[in-house]
Amino acid sequence: MTGRLRRAPGVAALLAWVLGVLAILSAAPAHADGYRYWSFWEQGAGAGQGQWAYATQGPSVARPDDGDTIGFRFAVSQDSSQAAKPRGTAGFAAICADTPAKGGSKRVALVVDFGTAADAPDGSTPPPARTACARVGTDASASEALAAVAKPLRYNSAALLCAIDGYPKKGCGEQVSDGGDGGKKTPAPSGTAIASTAAADNDNGGGGGPSAGLIGGIAAVLALGAAAWWQTRRRRG
Repeated sequence: MTGRLRRAPGVAALLAWVLGVLAILSAAPAHADGYRYWSFWEQGAGAGQGQWAYATQGPSVARPDDGDTIGFRFAVSQDSSQAAKPRGTAGFAAICADTPAKGGSKRVALVVDFGTAADAPDGSTPPPARTACARVGTDASASEALAAVAKPLRYNSAALLCAIDGYPKKGCGEQVSDGGDGGKKTPAPSGTAIASTAAADNDNGGGGGPSAGLIGGIAAVLALGAAAWWQTRRRRG
């Protein structure tokens, strides 16, 4: 009888430990990595100043209309839902105030935010944010509007925008440690890698909790503990 009773505290301790681990994991955010890259933003004509929306198309595909404002922000972001927006409140009316309309062309206001020192690679110093009004052809893309006012631009082999006005001097879409502290990891192989990471984060509910594999493993331990407890009860009975 005494030998049987000794098993119950061990099972209870195991269950208490597993439940404690589950509580900690459910409360603590999962570690997440981000990418250091130029994100692309849009304001439609007539939108409120500073009302940015993450662009659904790349700058080489998007074709803003006359009167639109587009923005670019360099930062470390995990996905589009957490990407840092261009700072400042200037809109089309202020940026293009001295650029009158002209037939056969369109005016696109641009905000280029080079980000903060915390997001800068290799300790480089980001230039001050700037605005410009590009007068381009009526069918020009956002990339062409950007090139008209902020050369040189740099792209990688997958057409991912790497640098605006020469910033940064090197690198393109590097994966970095959480918090943007410069912990450089594996470079993203293409622009789609960043989008794929964002999609994966969204599919996993934002990456805010433990992985399914970890939960499954802990559930298996719980099941074993429950089975051991049940066997102990049977023997005691």
